[in-house]
Amino acid sequence: MSAEHILDRLKYVEVESTRDRLVLEMDNRPDLANVRGALQGGLVATLIDIAAGILAGRHTGVGYDVTTADLNIHFLAPVLGRARAEATVVRAGKRLIVTAVDVTDVDRNRPAARATLTFAVLEPR
Repeated sequence: MSAEHILDRLKYVEVESTRDRLVLEMDNRPDLANVRGALQGGLVATLIDIAAGILAGRHTGVGYDVTTADLNIHFLAPVLGRARAEATVVRAGKRLIVTAVDVTDVDRNRPAARATLTFAVLEPR
């Protein structure tokens, strides 16, 4: 019996993907919403971290991993509909990778959050 990973329960989907850009979308649902019906802020942060982390991982060598070292989010407006996270690479170095992520409420065509993340590159085990 295999257990579903907690992140699989978010049901985010990859919409666009290149080496330097990744777009993920996730629906706001009652089980993910706060008491006002908006996508819970911690889940917006999680979507941001997932998108940026996948993208940062593309800039490492074989066997290397990345881990979030710094995450700064400015929440601009609630996400009442579908959330779109657009991650881009700002700078990819040997030890650190910096990314930016913009989150939009797709249904309202409204900016919802802007984030920058720094990932530490981990040596192969």
